[in-house]
Amino acid sequence: MILCGEHAVVYYQPAIAIPVLSRATTTIIFAHPLDSTGKVFIHSEEANLHECLTDLPTEHPVRQTIELVQTHFRLDHLPACEIRIHSNLPISAGLGSSASLSISILRALSEFLGQPLSLEQINQLAYEAEKIHHGNPSGVDNTVIAYGRPVYFIRGKQPEFVRVKTKLSFLLAHTGIAASTSKAVAEVREHFKAEPQKYSRLFSEIGVLTNQNREFLASGEIHPLGKNLTHNHKLLQEMGVSSTELDQLVSVALGAGAYGAKLSGGGQGGNMLALIPAELSAELTQTLLSAGAKSVIALDLPASGEEQ
Repeated sequence: MILCGEHAVVYYQPAIAIPVLSRATTTIIFAHPLDSTGKVFIHSEEANLHECLTDLPTEHPVRQTIELVQTHFRLDHLPACEIRIHSNLPISAGLGSSASLSISILRALSEFLGQPLSLEQINQLAYEAEKIHHGNPSGVDNTVIAYGRPVYFIRGKQPEFVRVKTKLSFLLAHTGIAASTSKAVAEVREHFKAEPQKYSRLFSEIGVLTNQNREFLASGEIHPLGKNLTHNHKLLQEMGVSSTELDQLVSVALGAGAYGAKLSGGGQGGNMLALIPAELSAELTQTLLSAGAKSVIALDLPASGEEQ
């Protein structure tokens, strides 16, 4: 999940992403040695998916990710098996569900084949999958999910882990509107082409905030961090990627005591992220639900060195 820097990160500005430790995609693979070689069944209750691999459309994300593994290991086919996928990550909500799916499959399948991939290899292959799914991704989603730690990310550079001095509490409120990251990124690209000076300024200002936020995380300065998150939202509004529903949830969160609030992800729907005092979590959750949020998830970001 992106804490700050979305959209600007596509244009080589920094972003900070944090892992959603309470949500995950899990893939378990069972060998079927009595079945025909290459016969692979895919099951996912959440996606209502119960198909043979060869029956999936060629553009299906599960099939494309599995084929990336086959290409990497130069395999014509897989051993007969059953792949079971479970996820409690909402789809089209700015939480990196597609990257989480790819990484879970990559990790499980490489271990099943007896050739576990390194984190670097998993991250790179997941980025290739993200390019198939989203066209022009920054790479931040797959990076933070692959490593499971907060990262400072600049496109094309080695990610750096972010030090967090103080445990932070967040609420993630869903607007109920499915958001397409690829659509939002494509629209920003068109706006950038039409108004390069304006959008270059917006990207640069977001980059400055992101660098400041990295320092605030390291020093434990919660109030300035919250103020910057709210400022980041205003810049995203100006960029045209917010929505009435997101703006409403931001306003409600701030009015109810949040340190700061902003959209998280591609925008145009999806989630609002609020940095909050931990003791207000239950009260703020009810306030946001009453204001129209379809769901609210409480998230904690542990301090560096704490058990995660």
